[in-house]
Amino acid sequence: QVQLVESGGGLVQAGGSLRLSCAASRRTSSTAVMGWFRQAPGKEREFVAYINWSGAYGVYSDSVKGRFTISRDNAKNTVHLQMNSLKPEDTAVYFCGAGPDSRHFGSWGPGTQVTVSL
Repeated sequence: QVQLVESGGGLVQAGGSLRLSCAASRRTSSTAVMGWFRQAPGKEREFVAYINWSGAYGVYSDSVKGRFTISRDNAKNTVHLQMNSLKPEDTAVYFCGAGPDSRHFGSWGPGTQVTVSL
């Protein structure tokens, strides 16, 4: 089992930026794909972005495309989510996930709160 720990959440005004980080306890086939999901109060968890094993490409939800950038540092077993032009509707708990492919995220972090105020 891989342990994931997120950091970097907080309170920011609309239009501002935050950078989330997720550290994995080790790099294995179960961290081939790493990604971010979020869950707002009263809503289901939704996909935000994921990145492939090498970090060569990322996939984004339409709601964050052009504003968020996902990257990974395999030497440090970390993945980052740079969030720019934040909107109040981005407010949620953000979870880091990892899995062998984009359809199977089997490991999850405890989450980090992101709050965007007007």
